[in-house]
Amino acid sequence: MEKGYRASITGVGSFLPEKILTNDDLVKMLNTTDEWITKRTGIKERRIVENGAATSDLAIEASLRALDDAKVLPSEVDLIITSTITPDCLFPSTSCFIQEKIGASNAGAFDILAACAGFVYALSIAENFVISGAMNTVLVVGSECLSKITDYTDRSTCILFGDGAGAAVVQRSNGKREIITTHLGSDGSQADLLMLPAGGSKLPASHKTIESRSHYIQLKGKEIFKLAVNNMVDVIRKTVSENNMKIEDIDLIIPHQSNVRIIEAAMEKLKQPKEKAFINIDRYGNTSSASIPIAIDEIDKGKVLKPGDTVLLVAFGGGLTWSSSIVKW
Repeated sequence: MEKGYRASITGVGSFLPEKILTNDDLVKMLNTTDEWITKRTGIKERRIVENGAATSDLAIEASLRALDDAKVLPSEVDLIITSTITPDCLFPSTSCFIQEKIGASNAGAFDILAACAGFVYALSIAENFVISGAMNTVLVVGSECLSKITDYTDRSTCILFGDGAGAAVVQRSNGKREIITTHLGSDGSQADLLMLPAGGSKLPASHKTIESRSHYIQLKGKEIFKLAVNNMVDVIRKTVSENNMKIEDIDLIIPHQSNVRIIEAAMEKLKQPKEKAFINIDRYGNTSSASIPIAIDEIDKGKVLKPGDTVLLVAFGGGLTWSSSIVKW
């Protein structure tokens, strides 16, 4: 589709809880070692919310920081889109809690659920609202309290996940952090590889679902690993090709922070140096849809990129879903 103008990420912000759960802490809870966790995931520590904190609490802090970065007042926000698999409650949306608490009195609000690929899904929606002229300012949030749905008796999953939030303000392009393209995909036939089985209309909460621990994340790690590597490679190649670019034209890849082995294997298949992929999973773990906006904010604040650099965002997660975007810094 030809666009009369483009959309830009005009502000970014993130927020991480203060509490740190290290591999050594997990060693005290489980039959594992720091070496075992690090070798398989690349994770050394992850952030965990205190009791009583909700996904919206993290999102509010990240949102306010993004709005401040964009020099936008909450009253100027037209729409809030939150990507999360850990909403405060099934309804109303977490976006509505954010809207009220930041004072975005003129904003519509809704959530999307596309798991780890969700932030770029939400970014795509925001981009299209802006380029159509329907909205001037959209706040896009990725926020998760994955510790609330993580089984800390299951060594295969509890080593992976952490809590955090990131946010971006999307407006008509100002020539910086310009969204060039977004791509979305899914394969529902693989849904059972990564899911939270209970709590919805199919398996409402019951004594049976609680006893079977079906309200926690369930992951088939070996199957997901191979799919994630191949999918990430395919999505990157397709995104680059459809924009008449080569992989060498990309200055930095910001992948969803799922597992450092997945990222490194994908970079090897692409025949690119692993340093070309931004990695912070060692400090935060897998924060699902929050991982890419947290990374964007860290990169921006650290001045890792220079104006005109080309960045590729790519994510793969439950659904199965995947997404990508090219952003001109």
